[in-house]
Amino acid sequence: MAVNLATKYSSQIAEVFTAGSFVKGKTSTTFDLTGVKTLKVYTPVTVPEVDYTREGMSRYGTVTEMQDIVQELKMTQDKAFTLTIDKGNYLDQNMSKKAADMLRLQINEQSTPAADKYALKQFAKMAGTIATTDSAPTKDTIVELISTGAQTLDDNLVPDGDRYIYVTAEVYKMIRLSPEFTGLEGLGVKAIGKGICGEISGLNIVRVPKSYMPTGCYFIITHKNSVLMPYKISDAKVHNDPVGVSGALIEGRHYYDAFVLGAKSKGVYALVQKSSKLTAPILAISSMAVTATKPSGAEEMRYTVDGTDPRYSDSAKVYTSAVTMTSGATFRVVAFAEGKFTSDVADKTC
Repeated sequence: MAVNLATKYSSQIAEVFTAGSFVKGKTSTTFDLTGVKTLKVYTPVTVPEVDYTREGMSRYGTVTEMQDIVQELKMTQDKAFTLTIDKGNYLDQNMSKKAADMLRLQINEQSTPAADKYALKQFAKMAGTIATTDSAPTKDTIVELISTGAQTLDDNLVPDGDRYIYVTAEVYKMIRLSPEFTGLEGLGVKAIGKGICGEISGLNIVRVPKSYMPTGCYFIITHKNSVLMPYKISDAKVHNDPVGVSGALIEGRHYYDAFVLGAKSKGVYALVQKSSKLTAPILAISSMAVTATKPSGAEEMRYTVDGTDPRYSDSAKVYTSAVTMTSGATFRVVAFAEGKFTSDVADKTC
């Protein structure tokens, strides 16, 4: 008879995952993806203010219908595992209890690290601002580089508080040894979450293992409400004495994903090696047709013609050939490649 561990141990499993994750708990909980694989997020688009006119019928300006930016979030990481507990090895043990213990181990040693690595990779790849540097940070430059990132969030009106900066132990060491940080030891150092070991420029420092940070990325800054990390264990159970096994057979399946919310993407900032980021596509217009030239190393380009950001927009299409535009419309395109950071958006208005 199968025992459904997802039901029986769901609260304990959630606790184990959250406690072991560097990312979980530092992302938005506004959107609940439990029970679904796809969610569309609608963000209203505001309009600029105009001067009030004291005469005529359009005193408040031209009336326009409210528009939405639509972002489709689809969970893609569908993972599974299976293992056995032989009755000869655990003759007097309770198979269901042992299976629950193994499930927790699986989450701590496999599922949690994999999910965190994937989330940080997605946050860096889809960050609203991907800054570059020719040379690696040093103890003399790291604080200024971080301050520039924090300033970028300030300039984009990202709220104070709930800001995190993910760094490796190597970068954290640079911060601690930097002249600007010397003497500040103990200020703001309070364990308020997994990996948090201090504060700098209003950012909670989260020290993660080197293997967690995407290759070519020095640090990632996120605001809690700008990123999502939905995670669900959809199936986990133990079969006692199934055909072919004297003991217990454990099977588990879970899926998760990580997203940057397009409407709040300016709350995510990544500093990366210049050589690791794709350059922006080159655009040309001829007879109202826009042609995009793929930058070196790019595998795919996506574009929009409604002015939305193709990194996040539901209307984005894969670019294959010249696109005919209407007068006043804006063509926006971005380049992607596996192992590379996303290019800046290139645009042309016809």
